[in-house]
Amino acid sequence: MSEVVPLLAAEDTALFGTKAVGLGQALRDGLPVPPGVALAGVVVDAVAGRDEDAIRRVAASVATLRGPLAVRSSAVDEDGANASFAGQHLTLLNVSGEQALTEAVSGVWWSANSDSAITYRQRVGLFTRPSVGVVIQALVNPESAGVLFTQNPVTGADERIIEASLGLGEAVVAGRVIPDHYRVSRTGEILERTAGRKDIAFRSLPDGGTFEEQVAPELVERLCLEDQQLAELNGLAERCEQVYGPARDIEWAIAGGELYLLQCRAVTTVGA
Repeated sequence: MSEVVPLLAAEDTALFGTKAVGLGQALRDGLPVPPGVALAGVVVDAVAGRDEDAIRRVAASVATLRGPLAVRSSAVDEDGANASFAGQHLTLLNVSGEQALTEAVSGVWWSANSDSAITYRQRVGLFTRPSVGVVIQALVNPESAGVLFTQNPVTGADERIIEASLGLGEAVVAGRVIPDHYRVSRTGEILERTAGRKDIAFRSLPDGGTFEEQVAPELVERLCLEDQQLAELNGLAERCEQVYGPARDIEWAIAGGELYLLQCRAVTTVGA
């Protein structure tokens, strides 16, 4: 089996890691995932070691994606119900060019082997050296993005919890804003809408990387999702549960009016 494959063909968790295989399954089941490439851990090791053949191979593999990229970790034991590694492994957005791609893949490898990541691994009972795959995807440039829980992660109630902000979802994931908060029943009834305080938005820079844009004052506390978008997110939650099973933690984005699935993992148990 090849160690660099289109995301659609990523099926071996031992090679490509949990995230890559999960997104590959989502594509095979028709979920709206941006196209991408999966790198096996041995290829990521080689890129981090500055192996020229591996670097050229990775650069060639993303040529058809066109435009800026998102580079995310996909460790073999990542994104499970007992250990999500959220905040431990690096994600790099708006990556352009071979040099930047090489640095991004290397950066993911180093983040997974950092002192904090190793300490986290030991805390959740993982004592082996991580095999770090990488997912490289076409970057979507969203009007809004955020997270979606297919059931309430605090109370366990059978309802969707949606948190949303403007721009790239990193503002929500990194806790840089107070996101808008929504509760939606499985049947689509909107149970709660609470405006957050979205004073910044992460945006892509023309030459790569991201920056913090100050949000216009009139938008800071204005809800950023309409009823139709909440209905689409509820539908995405249902489809993700059909593919992956119950209790899902989803990252999503809306770009050009289209809803995209960026990540879907099990809701991490308390303490992990």
